[in-house]
Amino acid sequence: VIMRRRPAGASLAWLGLIISIPFAGALVYLLIGENRLGEDYMKRGKCIQDMLTKWQSDLREHVPIPQSTVCPIAGSIRRHAEKVIGFPVMEGNSLSLITDFKTFFESIISDINGAKSSVNLEFYIWEPGGMADDVGESILRAVERGVVCRVIVDAVGSKVFMGGEMVKRFREAGIEVLESLPVGPLRTLIARADLRNHRKIAVLDGKLAYTGSQNLVDPRYFKQDEGVGQWIDAMIRIEGPAVEALGGTFFVDWELESETGLELLKSCPDIFPVPSAGKTAVQVVPSGPGYVPEAIHQLLLTTIYTAQTELVLTTPYFVPDDALLTALISAGLRGVDVTIIVPEKVDSKLVHYASRSFFDDLMSAGVRIAGFQGGLLHTKSITIDGEFCVFGSVNLDMRSLWLDFEISLFIYDKDFTEKVRAMQKGYLENCLILDLEEWRKRPPIRRFIENAAHLAGPLL
Repeated sequence: VIMRRRPAGASLAWLGLIISIPFAGALVYLLIGENRLGEDYMKRGKCIQDMLTKWQSDLREHVPIPQSTVCPIAGSIRRHAEKVIGFPVMEGNSLSLITDFKTFFESIISDINGAKSSVNLEFYIWEPGGMADDVGESILRAVERGVVCRVIVDAVGSKVFMGGEMVKRFREAGIEVLESLPVGPLRTLIARADLRNHRKIAVLDGKLAYTGSQNLVDPRYFKQDEGVGQWIDAMIRIEGPAVEALGGTFFVDWELESETGLELLKSCPDIFPVPSAGKTAVQVVPSGPGYVPEAIHQLLLTTIYTAQTELVLTTPYFVPDDALLTALISAGLRGVDVTIIVPEKVDSKLVHYASRSFFDDLMSAGVRIAGFQGGLLHTKSITIDGEFCVFGSVNLDMRSLWLDFEISLFIYDKDFTEKVRAMQKGYLENCLILDLEEWRKRPPIRRFIENAAHLAGPLL
């Protein structure tokens, strides 16, 4: 634990668990305390790295970007992201913000129906039922037209789907389906079972893509017994050069699971420079234990410290570490108008109480906490000074920042940021704004439970 040099809070939490429950705590640490992907994954990761670096270098050569297209205050973020991740800012994109699940499903089904060469989908959860089944039917129709279809789903998140009838039909039709990061008793001995692929990526014909927070689930049928209401998500439809970076990210993940992704990346006709389709500058930022593990954590810190006037964040799971908490408090104290929008109810009691242990410190610094009342707000978005935004699959918790494979878009465009800001404003209209004085009147037992859950924050 000590030699890993993790953040102090995480190390102390693990040491506390091991010391207080000597044998069981040590066993838990061995199973889920180390970021072990497994020897095969690590070997493939090393093989990927050289080619990925070369490919990213080629991207930088054929998508040069005039500095004037990136808002000045975001220049440090652009440079930081390119240094730690490798992907350059890619201008010339057209982005469409989709803020409800029906429009998303209708749009992606229409695009799959029009696909001519390939459909590549990568999602954390694919859950049978409703419009998610309609996506499956559209893929089956696509393969009948001769379209090459590939699907990656997380082994844990999509467990029900992988054991269902749709996967059988996919494979009978010749559709390749891979389980990302499979689990099992034997595999647990060589790889950490709770490292998950949390990405949501769809790339069609190499020309258009989707990413954001929406899984392939119809919220009218998903987790209806949790008592949190329908899940609320948002996605972005992308046309333009950034599609190439998302497509390459998909094939890197395909390589990790199948050992054929590199050959596809070399030869696939659907990985190519995509012509300009608009004016928006986008930087694709994949993150996870197979990349630079601390990259997205560093980038979010840079983002928060960059804010000068306004910072608005939406996240379903809010359990920041000390560095992020300090950054948010610092923003509030220096006069930035900081708003954090979280759902009033989430599907984890531990996260619910842990997140609330931070509210007093934040509100004391002038940060506004808004509790969303209209369901489980699952959208992950950050807008900074109304000038640029971060959008994708990353939650503001230790799991997303250090353990899960995630995908984010850093979008350097005022017009599109205004659309994301309008979406956030719509969420605020369905929120209860917490009052510091009222908050401090909550019963002592609640404070105790919140503070006890806070101790587990570094492990969540």
